Amino acid sequence: MNYWLVKSEPFKYSWEQFEKDKTTFWDGVRNYQARNNLREMKKGDLVLWYHSNEGKEIVGIAKVAKESYQDPTTEDTNWVVVDLKCFKKLKKPITLEQIKADKRLANMGLVRQGRLSVSSLTVAEFDTIIALSEEK
Repeated sequence: MNYWLVKSEPFKYSWEQFEKDKTTFWDGVRNYQARNNLREMKKGDLVLWYHSNEGKEIVGIAKVAKESYQDPTTEDTNWVVVDLKCFKKLKKPITLEQIKADKRLANMGLVRQGRLSVSSLTVAEFDTIIALSEEK
């Protein structure tokens, strides 16, 4: 299993809307590195959902429900989407400030390449985020 992080601006598509929809396809990616990450996603992989610009926090976990296919919002075959299924909301959101303050997360893509909309995570990074979200 692989682990990922996707970024969404809540005013465009929030975690709350995703919970209502239950599934969505992840479109609009127009960065080659992010696109390559979408191509690497496999069914069942876990995906952290990050609210960018507003909130700046990881709020939930999705699962890859369908591997990459042609982005239906464009005819350009360079771009792909994946289907994501809502899995669970974090017990408490983990802010960008918390992530940057934690030395265990210093190499996380969100810290190193803050503008990248789809990034990979190590098992340790994923587990650290989950542990932080469950702390009292």
